[in-house]
Amino acid sequence: MPPTQAESVIKNIIREIGQECASHGEIVSETLVAFMVKAVVLDPSNGFNIDRTLVKTDVQKLVKLCVTRLLDSKNPSLDTIKMQVYFDMNYTSREDFLEEHHRVLESRLSSVSREITDNRASTREELESLYQKIVSYMLLRSGLGSPTDIKIVRETTAALQSVFPQAELGTFLTLSKMDKECQLKELTTIVTGIRLFNRDCGKGGEGIDDLPAILHEAIPATTQYIDSQLQNTQDQLYHYTAILEKVTKNPLMGKELQQYMIKEALYNMRQYEIFLQIILSDVISCAQEVEMMMKQLAAQLEQLKMTIRSKTAVPTSQVFPIFIALANLWTSFQDETVLISILSNLTTHLEPFLGAHEVLFPEKIMQGLLDDMTVKTDASRIKEHMEYKVHLSDFKKLEWLFPETTENFDKLLIQYRGFCGYTFATTDGLLLPGNPTIGILKHKEKYYTFNTRDAAYSFAENPEKYIDLIKEKAKKHAELIQLLELHQQFETLIPYSQQRDNSINPPQNTFLQTHIFHHSCHFLKQFCQSSFVSDLTR
Repeated sequence: MPPTQAESVIKNIIREIGQECASHGEIVSETLVAFMVKAVVLDPSNGFNIDRTLVKTDVQKLVKLCVTRLLDSKNPSLDTIKMQVYFDMNYTSREDFLEEHHRVLESRLSSVSREITDNRASTREELESLYQKIVSYMLLRSGLGSPTDIKIVRETTAALQSVFPQAELGTFLTLSKMDKECQLKELTTIVTGIRLFNRDCGKGGEGIDDLPAILHEAIPATTQYIDSQLQNTQDQLYHYTAILEKVTKNPLMGKELQQYMIKEALYNMRQYEIFLQIILSDVISCAQEVEMMMKQLAAQLEQLKMTIRSKTAVPTSQVFPIFIALANLWTSFQDETVLISILSNLTTHLEPFLGAHEVLFPEKIMQGLLDDMTVKTDASRIKEHMEYKVHLSDFKKLEWLFPETTENFDKLLIQYRGFCGYTFATTDGLLLPGNPTIGILKHKEKYYTFNTRDAAYSFAENPEKYIDLIKEKAKKHAELIQLLELHQQFETLIPYSQQRDNSINPPQNTFLQTHIFHHSCHFLKQFCQSSFVSDLTR
């Protein structure tokens, strides 16, 4: 099937599934639907084979299976996939968050800036109006108060007059548009610096929030909350792990517990734990930035006081650079405030994706399942096998890495997010943390950790066997693709030898904005191209 026709088929399938879910009162995003289609196609039990013709009844079956799974509100797997999609759509690096924040700010200011740079004021009234527009622009750009508050406007106007009297507007109007924009930005930073200095001296600062104090309270509160959530999450997932571990030794128990979906619940909790750790890491980065900025703020204010002290006039070449630095530093405080707010909201919005646990595992059921069980933490499991390392003499052709002999050992990108691939492959999906100190196996430029030396030895005998087993398990539980970072293994269904074009890319439009959606549609496009789909685009 041609690429354009494949795109059309994908869009029609996604649209139909979305409409069917909506008719049952469930609103689903295109990203979630695309990932669910991928999940259903991947699961071998659903019988979608790329080697045979895909006919209309297959698509109807695909739609029905997707809708059924999307409406199964008591399944932890669905909650995990929803959580992954939500996080994928709402999280990015701190650099990208701030870049987007500044882009939005610039777009909001563009019309105000144009009113000033395109202005052709000539009369006294027009010049006064232009001057007030410049004051409003400065308040909007600096974020230091409302341009409708008279006290704030007066204070800002006085600060502006001290460095740019209204009489200089004539010269300003002769500048090019670009030069006007540059001067507006520079004047804003100088005026902002003046207002911040006056605030510190107790002579102004109307409407300026005490951002250092706000952050001093907000960061520890956010950290404490995430730490608390992490502790509760880990307690619960350690319980699930203990139960699943016992199941591996008692298959009959596994059949009895199948109805409880403990494996799916474990994946849900592990994914939540990973997202919380990512957010917490960013919050800690904010804390480190703020701590450094507090020292810089105190130093800059002290430098200004020393420069201005007991002098009736100070050269602008001495004070303007400090005012500008002070304003830029305050912008950084604003950035950190925005970041903390975003990360806090993100944490709060992840919680609804844990709803199935309370329904499936009331406290009485959990207590009954945990009778006579030893519940181990990740840390205790790692400590248990610290001394049992891989012996290099046992492997002549394999490369093993150890902390004492490998530079940047802790920065190696470990496969399966650091979980033991052997344990996962040989049990019913049990996720146990790998222990890097045992030894990290380097295989085909990828790195693998294991929870015991025995697991490491067994995996090393035939790595490809276990890698394939993990891939097959992920086909049955699509949430594992993101949880274990298996995206590359599922980008294509077609053997490379049969691909005419190895650089197939998904269509570039607004509908492909997320990491999950990119991979899902890339996969589905190849699926449709590899199968003859009859009469599906009408």
